[in-house]
Amino acid sequence: MVTLVNLRSYWRFLVVVYQFFPLIVAYARDRRTYLLFGGSRTVTAEMQSKRAEILLDSLLTLGPTFIKLGQLLSTRPDILPPQYIDVLSSLQDDVPPAPWEETKQVIEEELGPVDEVFESFDNDPISGASLGQVYTAQYDGDDVAVKVRRPGIESLVEADLRVIRWSLPFIMRFIGQGRAFSLENLADEFAKTIRQEMDYSRERRILEQIQSNFNGNGTIRIPKPVEERSGPRVLTMEYLPGTKINDLETIDMEGIDRTELATRLQRIYLQMIIDDGVFHADPHPGNLAVDEEGRIIFYDFGMSGRVDPFVQDKIVDFYVAVANQDIDGILDALVEMGTLSPEADRRVMGDVMELAIADARGEDIEQYRVQQIIEQVESTIYEFPLRLPRNLALVLRVATVVEGVCVTLDQEFDFISVATDYLREEGYYEETAKEIVADTGRQMQRTTEAMFTVPPKLDRVLDSVERENLTVNVRLEDKNNVLDKLARRIVYGLLLAVGVLSTAILYAFDQTSVVPAAVAAALTLPIIIQLYRSFRKKRGLKTTPQFTRQNMRQQRGED
Repeated sequence: MVTLVNLRSYWRFLVVVYQFFPLIVAYARDRRTYLLFGGSRTVTAEMQSKRAEILLDSLLTLGPTFIKLGQLLSTRPDILPPQYIDVLSSLQDDVPPAPWEETKQVIEEELGPVDEVFESFDNDPISGASLGQVYTAQYDGDDVAVKVRRPGIESLVEADLRVIRWSLPFIMRFIGQGRAFSLENLADEFAKTIRQEMDYSRERRILEQIQSNFNGNGTIRIPKPVEERSGPRVLTMEYLPGTKINDLETIDMEGIDRTELATRLQRIYLQMIIDDGVFHADPHPGNLAVDEEGRIIFYDFGMSGRVDPFVQDKIVDFYVAVANQDIDGILDALVEMGTLSPEADRRVMGDVMELAIADARGEDIEQYRVQQIIEQVESTIYEFPLRLPRNLALVLRVATVVEGVCVTLDQEFDFISVATDYLREEGYYEETAKEIVADTGRQMQRTTEAMFTVPPKLDRVLDSVERENLTVNVRLEDKNNVLDKLARRIVYGLLLAVGVLSTAILYAFDQTSVVPAAVAAALTLPIIIQLYRSFRKKRGLKTTPQFTRQNMRQQRGED
């Protein structure tokens, strides 16, 4: 088996090189106009779009593994320019089904004779993809859908994964160091992802987990897996027919409110990502349907993702910042998630985000388009050397695709309004306010501690210097008590800041009674008077400025 995989890998390597040869020559000429000599040439957006089309055709020709690779690359703006992302985003995982006799062999190896394990079985698949295909059958009196792994796909995928690994050193010669790092990690992630997607036992577990997360929710339907007729290569589940979610004519005929449907779809994905931490990651219209009662049906959980609690918190911060038009908050969230390089110019990035939000506004100033914001961010991401975490890339893509489906249902759909309402209902806005107050309290505590701990620390430092017989020849003249005045003003300033902040917090938290705030303000008043008097005295700070323009000119003249 190993020898066959190796032989197949060598052959596939030659096929891949032949298929990509025109692109290889084009990229080589970008570095050297005449391959061996000459300067580099400028690559326009139009040239990139044409190359992206060539790349798309090559991926389709090379088959299942490379189709999946193209789909994954379409979620990685840190590796490919926007023109490539746009073209590859249209890549559909729809290939002709394998012959029934080969598929039947897979089912019988996994479960036993088809006629014995199922009451009836339709040999014509209802859908076909690069890694598997779906059939309908009957089991225990119920209609079921049977997902079968494509025959012989394992050896092909393993051979192609080796080819991808062998090709990496060559590809890295044509890209920058930052994107080379991202590409190398992408290869590892892709190998893990495609092996997981071929494991139908994992998909069954994901199905059961998401189903339990929405237990009791009557607006969503997820097929129930049939464990006794499932295995690593075959997944049998409840058959749930429905109308494709982008079939607007049929949805209207059934009297379903499309605006409410779009809102519900968005809220389901917000719960998956922000609350549950596990989500369906392939929400294109072929995997979403609506039944006669308006319930949303989800298909195909092979591509799914998980979000850890830290990233969940940062996604909430991002949504809140976008809703509040808080540019600094948006940038902070992107940096903390690893989406944006900390070394990026914040002023430039702030301008980009302001333009993105301005472009996203509709006629109503409160309406935003998250898809446009994400596209602007993705375009900027490509200019910086960073690694975009895979599941975060999936989250970004899911947000974009889901909004596209929602806008298809309702052209006036307001993504941010729905997200804001959801966050407010779930208490995330309240938690954000509490965190701000807690941070303020901790800062006040540190400031107060510093007022009392700095003098003793300074005294200990001086004792240490004396014990070590360290002599410092410094002549310090302070006839006007400058240091003493500075120290008093610093203390007054700190006490005033604490007093004003305390008054504001007491008033904000209890507006029904102004007594606590008034007491705090009264205690702060003497400090204001003392600070004012320290500045009013004529015997102020008498120092000679050392770096005036006149002195600098004199020094340059002397030099």
